[in-house]
Amino acid sequence: MRLRICHLYPELMNLYGDRGNIISFVRRAEWMGISAETDKVTLGEERDFEKYDILFVGGGQDREQRLICRDFQQVKGKALAQAIEAGTVTLAVCGGYQLLGKYYKTGAGEVLDGISVLDAWTIAGTKRLIGNVVIESDISGEPRTVVGFENHSGQTFLGPGVKALGRVRHGFGNNGQDGLEGCVYKNCVGTYLHGSLLPKNPWLTDHFIKTALERKYGEFDLPVLDDALEAKAHEAAIRRARQRPGV
Repeated sequence: MRLRICHLYPELMNLYGDRGNIISFVRRAEWMGISAETDKVTLGEERDFEKYDILFVGGGQDREQRLICRDFQQVKGKALAQAIEAGTVTLAVCGGYQLLGKYYKTGAGEVLDGISVLDAWTIAGTKRLIGNVVIESDISGEPRTVVGFENHSGQTFLGPGVKALGRVRHGFGNNGQDGLEGCVYKNCVGTYLHGSLLPKNPWLTDHFIKTALERKYGEFDLPVLDDALEAKAHEAAIRRARQRPGV
């Protein structure tokens, strides 16, 4: 079995160790005896994204988002939206998450158009939402905790065409108001959780891998890995999040 992974804009969108998500995909697949190869795709490069099994884009500052926004509008946006609509497994973090939505309005009032594959929009706030986060998510079919680290001033709001990745137990989430974090549409997940996200949430990594493999090969049971070390990291992140003052 083989996974093809597309890493979008690795040199531009890599805040707070987001590249670790790619490492997690590859390593866990290899530990399960599954071949995984990664293509790095940057500005100006066209791709048929439906040929990939997993798509990933990380977070960036406003400067990087302007570049990505232009590239989405001129080069990649249509093909990327088609792949997501077709069910390609996709993970987008922070700035990448924002640009899959309708738009991101910066603090200066500039509107960066997204590709509108997600029924969501983002407006820059005056308060920075920062710290360790715990959410409860049922994306795998049963309630599980997801941990990560957030650092964003953008406030994202969800429309009826999508659902949240989870409900915030500790932290701010999408906007610090409605108690929701992230966004799920078909097999696409957007989230503000850095840290990087997947190494501290191995069950979520496996959920993405399993979904991608079943789209390609049919029903499939993943081999069980020893996640004792990852579980300790997960629990440590929960303890840190519980210590956040005023959240």
